[in-house]
Amino acid sequence: MDRRRFLAAAALAAVSPAALARAAGGTPIALVTADLEGYVAALNLSSGRVEKGIRVAPGPQSIQSSLGRRALVGHPDEGVVTVIDAVPLRVAHVLRGFGEPRYAVATPGGLNAILADAGREELATIDLVRGRVLRRTPVGGPARHLAMAPDGRSIWVALGTKAERIAVVSVERDALPVRFLQPPFPAHDVAFTPRGGSVWVTSGDRGEVAVYDSRTLRLRRRLFAHAPPQHVAFLGDLAFVTSGEAGTLRVHRVRDGALVRTVRVPEGTYNVDTGWGVVFAPSLSQGTLAVVDDRGRPRRVVHVARSSHDACYVVAA
Repeated sequence: MDRRRFLAAAALAAVSPAALARAAGGTPIALVTADLEGYVAALNLSSGRVEKGIRVAPGPQSIQSSLGRRALVGHPDEGVVTVIDAVPLRVAHVLRGFGEPRYAVATPGGLNAILADAGREELATIDLVRGRVLRRTPVGGPARHLAMAPDGRSIWVALGTKAERIAVVSVERDALPVRFLQPPFPAHDVAFTPRGGSVWVTSGDRGEVAVYDSRTLRLRRRLFAHAPPQHVAFLGDLAFVTSGEAGTLRVHRVRDGALVRTVRVPEGTYNVDTGWGVVFAPSLSQGTLAVVDDRGRPRRVVHVARSSHDACYVVAA
């Protein structure tokens, strides 16, 4: 894949997935975990059809894209991480020796990923090309959901599913100094806004979202949300907040948090991700993938597996 063509296509967030993928030289694919079956489903975002099942280690629960070229899969019960290449769609590496690998973020260059290992209470920096751990950094708690600033200089890590503390990690050279933030409620998910000025923190025990200034760490506002735990992702000027218990996706304006619309999604729809101009959210209890456009309007719901914990996008050949 030509990197210049890829980055030019990725900048066109309002264009359809098919058009973006054609510009990048490939097919837009959602990779969705099939938690109970031990594979990752490759769903064509244009047609809505599952085209392939990629066999992986048991219990895949998290998956993160790296610029659409690779994906990192976490198997927390096995202590295993799988790296999947997009071209061709196949397993490239299987890494062992983790405590409880949870969620990950890709570095801006796309060559590495930083993984939250809840069991070892640390972040593991992984070379996605060579398939090896470069370093491990203690963060003082069971690292779970995490988010990296768009410039790659800082990471926020929720230390638990109902976290009393958030670790704020500054990424400079090989040093990763850690500060701690105490949210106004037990925190669950964290996400930077597209420009990096704010961080949205969802709750693990109530219907609320906190919005922080990413530089000063000051609380800017608190927003109403549906039943916890919520997850959040961004696309353009909108924030998409899921509630798996309520079966809803709430769409907010990023600049002021105002609610734009509420969309019904299958119950059990917790995690949410964006890519190629669409939003996609898998259901843990229904095994579906809900696809919503960049303004929060439903496009389709596809049944993928018995249980689907997480999803991301790649561009296949």
